[in-house]
This record gives sequence, C-alpha cells and structure tokens, in this order.
Amino acid sequence: MQDQIGPYRIDREIGRGGMGVVYLARDTKLDRDVAIKALPEDLAADQARMERFEREAKSLAALNHPNVAGIYGVEEQDDRRYLILEYVEGETLGERLDRGPIHVDEACEIAIGIAAGVEAAHEAGVIHRDLKPDNIKITPEGQVKVLDFGLAKIDDASTSTAQGDVPTLTTP
Repeated sequence: MQDQIGPYRIDREIGRGGMGVVYLARDTKLDRDVAIKALPEDLAADQARMERFEREAKSLAALNHPNVAGIYGVEEQDDRRYLILEYVEGETLGERLDRGPIHVDEACEIAIGIAAGVEAAHEAGVIHRDLKPDNIKITPEGQVKVLDFGLAKIDDASTSTAQGDVPTLTTP
C-alpha cells in the first residue's frame, strides 16, 4: 500500500474482508481521520468486483443518516480506485458481543440505531444485504453506525416516502 492517496496520508490497516482492505488515514486538507477502502490488487482487475465497488460508492452517496457511516468521495491513483469513508471510532457489535452479555437497555438502543440506519437505506432504495455484527460499529458515545455496503443492492424501482405511501422499502 502506498503512503499517500491524494491528500490522505495512510496510517495503518484497520480491516480486511472479501470486498476490500480498509486503512485508517489522515485527511491532510481537512485535518480529520478517514477510512480508505481499497480493492485488493488481485481483485482490482475483475470487472464484476469493480462494478460492486462503484455500486457501494453510489449506495453510500445516496444516504445521509446519523446511523449510517458516510462517504466523502472516491479517489483514483495509479489505476486504482479508493473509497474515502467516514472513520468511525469504537468497537464492532461483534467485538461488543465477545465481551459478554449486553444489558437489555443497551441492546434496545443498539437495535433501534441499526433499524434507523437500515430504514434510511431502504427509503433511499439501498438494500444492505450483509448486515452482521462486524458491519455495525458502536462509538465510545454509544452512537450506532451501519458500515460496509459492499454487497448492497440499489432498487431502481424504489420510492421515497415523498413519492409513495410505504415508509420502508420491502423486497421479496
């Protein structure tokens, strides 16, 4: 991995999955931490993977909600594309569950945050399709964020509440 992508100085790898590698980086222009998602080099040449990668960027760009980690942009450097994402501090729901049982009040707050983020995605016509504990982050302040829309599906036939009567998109 390079030391810098555009104005983003790479610090370290913070995650790895089937769709990419995620790095913690510093935005040198805006002086903030960001997460940078890159396809592994062996997958970057795969057209289907690139289409999914671009679909994730568009899915995230369609969303603006406090329970969904946002996207700041897309960078291209040396024939590779990178998603510049909101860096969310804290632990994943999976890590939290590994620490032991969650009190019912905390579990309800987490569930409400997840439901609100997923509902916002559905209203924007975005179906996550990979909701799991490792794709949910809980900040030190208790804010819940839904992450990783790499397998998301955009439903072109969806409607927002302003256009239809259904508050949440449902699919068969």
